[in-house]
Amino acid sequence: MITVVQKTKAIRLRKEGFSYREILRQVPVAKSTLSLWLRAVGLSKKQKQRLTEKRLSAGRRGAEARRNWRIINTKNAYAEAKKEATAVFNRELWLAGVMLYWAEGSKQKATNVSQSVKFSNSDPLMIRLFLKWLTTICKIEESDIYCELYIHRNSDIKKAVKFWNKRLAPFPVGVIYYKRDSAGTNRKNVGEQYNGLITARVRRSTSLNRKISAWVEIFLQNCGVV
Repeated sequence: MITVVQKTKAIRLRKEGFSYREILRQVPVAKSTLSLWLRAVGLSKKQKQRLTEKRLSAGRRGAEARRNWRIINTKNAYAEAKKEATAVFNRELWLAGVMLYWAEGSKQKATNVSQSVKFSNSDPLMIRLFLKWLTTICKIEESDIYCELYIHRNSDIKKAVKFWNKRLAPFPVGVIYYKRDSAGTNRKNVGEQYNGLITARVRRSTSLNRKISAWVEIFLQNCGVV
């Protein structure tokens, strides 16, 4: 039951510069009741200043608490993301390699059931991604991977070899094959930007090629394509 004692105490606390929230902690009544009691209570300049300082202080504490929460939350989120990223990265890398090989790799055919793993492209990043896929996903030793350069004889061979060795380390160009220009062919791949085409091969990889074919088929089945 609301008593005169409660009302008197509430008015006294307000005159001392207490906020509504502070008063409600000591005088547990409805906020609407408290507002009715205190609406006629004026505050001195000093009391208003106290309330303002308390609000600012509370705001600073709240801001600091939110900042600390954000720091902790960010650290936790980063740790969780880093934990998940490995699995996500490996799934993405696995899928990227499967798709690359499906598009650009040499597949086994009825006429060549012993086809080893062979991937060709002129994009350094694509070759690097494929090499990373071989070592990370397929667990192929670096010593079992080698790169061949296919390039036109009238190109700057030295520049091309330097270009690829820099970008594909630790897989240097091992063998160079020269392409022959057909008579009457108007080649587009000429000039400073032309560095030939790289074929990445894996030694003794017939079984791996079959496994990759199975991965492609499983992926297509999961997508509902076959």
